[in-house]
Amino acid sequence: MARILIVDDEQSMREVLSILLKRQGHEVTAASNGEEAMRLVEAQEFGVVLTDLMMGGASGLDVLRHVIAHSPGTQVIVMTAHGTTETAIEAMKEGAYDYLTKPFKNNVVSLVCEKAAEKAALIQENFQLKRQVADQGRYEDLVGRSPTMRRVFDMITRVAPTRTTLLICGESGTGKELVARAIHARSAVSAGPFLAVNCGAIPAELLESEVFGAAKGADTGAGRDRPGLFEAASGGTLFLDEIGELPLTMQVKLLRVLQEKKVKRVGESHEREVDCRIVAATNRNLRQMVDDSSFREDLYYRLNVIQLDLPPLRERREDLQPLIHHFVQRYAREHGKDIKGLTREAATILLNYPFPGNIRELENIIERMVTLESGEWLSKEGLPYHMMQEQSFNQFADDLDIPEEGINLEAMVERLERNLLVKALQRSGGVRKRAAELLGITFRSIRYRLDKYGIDESDLT
Repeated sequence: MARILIVDDEQSMREVLSILLKRQGHEVTAASNGEEAMRLVEAQEFGVVLTDLMMGGASGLDVLRHVIAHSPGTQVIVMTAHGTTETAIEAMKEGAYDYLTKPFKNNVVSLVCEKAAEKAALIQENFQLKRQVADQGRYEDLVGRSPTMRRVFDMITRVAPTRTTLLICGESGTGKELVARAIHARSAVSAGPFLAVNCGAIPAELLESEVFGAAKGADTGAGRDRPGLFEAASGGTLFLDEIGELPLTMQVKLLRVLQEKKVKRVGESHEREVDCRIVAATNRNLRQMVDDSSFREDLYYRLNVIQLDLPPLRERREDLQPLIHHFVQRYAREHGKDIKGLTREAATILLNYPFPGNIRELENIIERMVTLESGEWLSKEGLPYHMMQEQSFNQFADDLDIPEEGINLEAMVERLERNLLVKALQRSGGVRKRAAELLGITFRSIRYRLDKYGIDESDLT
């Protein structure tokens, strides 16, 4: 039996449905308007929501969207008056489980609610099983034990069974495509294709034909009719990575496809039906782009039905060790090497590094270390030079101390800066441009500093 929420502004309808469903053994709560229903959904967990479509204030579609955003596993059944089935069909497209046309028979209501409750129970059971797996630190190809990643795993489990459009936000290298693949793997369209496109990697003049398809002769290279990614992903998932890079003209066309579920190939006049789930991702602040008029507000809200935020690696430090272990095992297996782990020095450097490139940077570093290692333990010699340099600087900074009599900070900083300038010039053979690169500063900056300290060739001997 399920917990069911009935939403209708007619008291008689609420009472009739409540009596009917309670007799079936369900626990029933009633709301007289959409606003009240949305508050209840936030406060309690329901298996089924049975809502009228046409109400004063928030409509049944508003309730549906709110339920999907806050409790994706809850099944929503919409009720509509005879002759307004177009709105009910629109609700089905947005994720409603089913619709009932008033007046309806009691046995039909009972059967539809029973089936919806069964589906909700299966989703909840699946959610619990997946949570147990996530507690072990693994979720599909995602790795993490931190509270933030557990929340990500929970959200994936909740939204995956639905057809809701998702927006994944996070810095480059945080694993946005892995999340999209995990959602696809747990979705109702998992047997279908998963296609990914980087919206910023395709030249603007080719993007439309790549995404929407092209008729024969419509553009350069179209020697035959060519379906686009929307058609190719039909029955599966289309992952639109770096959606913030889409030109405004393409944003308009994408919005229409998302609304109408139809595409028009370049060079054709007729439209074709498409049916694929959309998952988008970005490392940019789309809300800010909307404010700057570089991203359409209507498209933003169409994509951002549910937003899933991926934290950078620096904010989930407790995941570093399981991630390192995961990548060491993977690349040791791929390279046919018997790697037992990392030396203490190498592990210390890795665990204290900020990883501005996030998980992608960590993975590349581990692959490099495994490739270069000839023994059983990954040593610090396999780490990139910049990491070793940063470790040396950190050690130098940690060893600094202030004597009892105090120091002259400005004089010490100037002396350190002068010594580093001289050493960089010595290592570069006096080539200023190369010395600037070694110090991570511009050519103009090193020229200014050399003049400031009066450094010339006589200081290099």
